[in-house]
Amino acid sequence: MRAPSGYLLAARYRLSEPVGRGGMGTVWRAHDELLDREVAVKEVRLPLVLDEELRAELCARTEREGRATAMVAHPSVITVFDVVTEDERPWIVMELLRARSLEQLLQDRGPLPPREVAEIGRQVLGALRAVHAKGILHRDVKPSNVLVTGERAVLTDFGLAALEGDVSITQAGIIPGSAGYIAPERVLGAKADPSADLWSLGATLYTAVEGRGLQGRRTAAAALAALTSGEPIPMEKAGPLAPVLRGLLMIDPAVRLDAVRASLMLARVAAGGSAVEPLARSAGRAARGATTATQLPFGRRPPHRGLHRAGSAPATAPPSPVPQPHPYRRTAEGVHRKPVERLPTPHPFVRFMASVARLVLPRLLWTREPRKRS
Repeated sequence: MRAPSGYLLAARYRLSEPVGRGGMGTVWRAHDELLDREVAVKEVRLPLVLDEELRAELCARTEREGRATAMVAHPSVITVFDVVTEDERPWIVMELLRARSLEQLLQDRGPLPPREVAEIGRQVLGALRAVHAKGILHRDVKPSNVLVTGERAVLTDFGLAALEGDVSITQAGIIPGSAGYIAPERVLGAKADPSADLWSLGATLYTAVEGRGLQGRRTAAAALAALTSGEPIPMEKAGPLAPVLRGLLMIDPAVRLDAVRASLMLARVAAGGSAVEPLARSAGRAARGATTATQLPFGRRPPHRGLHRAGSAPATAPPSPVPQPHPYRRTAEGVHRKPVERLPTPHPFVRFMASVARLVLPRLLWTREPRKRS
């Protein structure tokens, strides 16, 4: 039964009007009569197919996870003030944000630029990393659960996170979430983990930058069938964001882009750079290191530059000389002079012989004074 307007929750929160509705709950604008402030109250509606024992268990779990979410201090995580159970249902009291959801933003503006989407994704990913560190999974990342206000993106609706993860729920055929944003492994009945939230984030960013849902399917099963068919994900407007989306939307969680690398790539795209630049550089360094290791026999070290044994030639041809700039360059700060060039470090054998010479030569050249005859 839906709560009426003006309902007093827990003898403290006065419900005024609904500000959002979903498949499993309603968000109310309410007034905290104890602290005299405006809050948002999430009314979670449990499925009717569950028995009384399971409903009580889910209410208790929702309260535990809601309180754990309240301990997460992150600017992109909605602040949870309180969690109460009344009328055999859990209620989550949160901060009231006067902002539009990402879904409403797409309806008003259409597809968003890749840099703006990357910045939104970077902040939402920071929120997911913060809650994952507390052992909490969101399980319902989608455009309607991302609020955008100014330069801040906030992940909301953590109340639904408590409705997933129990074996009995999966057996009842209930998979909380929205079609097109549920990770493939969750549709197949596997246990959810943090990588499932990353897949949902990738689907959310894909919708934001392309202006349409993933694969254009209306059901999770149809979207999963399209993805597992091996067809490439069509991207027309993603631009520099495409490598990040492909990494997040990998079917296999084992090869899916992890949160650390995704955060780095999203930050580079948000700053106007390329998402794959740091990966390409590290791959090039690894390739050069592997080539050097394969060219040298086991137990041999590379010869020192410019020093080779008599009659031997370098292993590789010397590189072509690169033209250097003029040693003296005038700038606004003054004249930059050519730095003093240091001599190359001598070969270890040369250093060894020099140390031997420092010890032996003084003894060979030292002469005693003749004794005076008495």
